[in-house]
Amino acid sequence: MNPRPDMVLNRTSGRAGLPFVFLNVASTLDGKLAPADRVFVPFGSKRDQDLLLRLRTRADAVMAGARTVDLGDAALGPGGLKYRKQRLKNGLSEYNLRVVVSGSGTIDTKARIFRQRFSPIIILTTGRAGRDRLKEMRSVADEVKVFGKSRLNFTGALQWLREKWNVKRLICEGGGELNDALFREDLVDEVWLTLCPRILGGRNAPTMADGAGADSLLHATRLELTSMKRAGDELFLVYRVLRK
Repeated sequence: MNPRPDMVLNRTSGRAGLPFVFLNVASTLDGKLAPADRVFVPFGSKRDQDLLLRLRTRADAVMAGARTVDLGDAALGPGGLKYRKQRLKNGLSEYNLRVVVSGSGTIDTKARIFRQRFSPIIILTTGRAGRDRLKEMRSVADEVKVFGKSRLNFTGALQWLREKWNVKRLICEGGGELNDALFREDLVDEVWLTLCPRILGGRNAPTMADGAGADSLLHATRLELTSMKRAGDELFLVYRVLRK
């Protein structure tokens, strides 16, 4: 079983008006994404880093939460020339759209992503952001869109991304609270998971799906393993989400 990014090229979510959403996650064996201080330092191999960029060549947009952008120093771009050429071969624009999520609007406007102006940056937020924060975010983003008064309406946000920005395939790169919100609204179609030979531990260390979570096993998201590959001491897994 060999996970390949081209496997997602022509897939659609099967839900009218929504993009195909796939998560890309590198996790320690105990399910952690970063230490408890949430300062992310990549622990995956070069193969895992290459997979991340190859997956981006199949996505119209890359999405991440505010803390992932702030603390991880992420620009969410397509990578080097060979990846940009691959995007063009795949029928996409050379540079992907970038989407940052912050329900409260607490975004570091001096983060690296806002200094890298190669493609549009969209910020999704809620009414909790307030007038001053909205103004500050609009000074660094191409568009800031409010979805919901206190809780972000991801279904509405993804419908808008499909309609306004023609996002047919969206890759989400965390963190855990953003992933959890997408799972709870039944918006995730596929999960690409790299299991890395590390143990971080710590009850406060972030996981793939933090936040509120399912209220019972009955409401847990169910998945089906569709692909698996071992490379060195890492496992590369692909899961299809079974619709509720």
